[in-house]
Amino acid sequence: MNISGILVQTSPNKLQEVLQEIKSNNLWDYHQHDEKGRIIVTLEGENTDEEMKKLNQLKAVNHVITADMVYSYSEDELNEMRDDLGQASKVPDWMNDPNIKAEQIKYNGDLKKRH
Repeated sequence: MNISGILVQTSPNKLQEVLQEIKSNNLWDYHQHDEKGRIIVTLEGENTDEEMKKLNQLKAVNHVITADMVYSYSEDELNEMRDDLGQASKVPDWMNDPNIKAEQIKYNGDLKKRH
């Protein structure tokens, strides 16, 4: 399951019309807006393709100037990252050594191969 936060922009004089359309559609969830015509919605999808179809439908609403994804969460990506972390090698012993002073650490882009 994916969920994304969308910032919708419309003209302030068309705000109420666009709000009515957004609130009446069950493809996304309305959250808030301001007097400048900015509207926050979220949409969900089983995958990125489904989310993009919904985003394109949102962009097609009359008087929507733009609708941009500003946040996206993917359950599948999170699970992949968890798997990667579980398979990652442990922290090198020298990083947990209280006798090593910060000035002794030479960083060359990879802390595991600092020698």
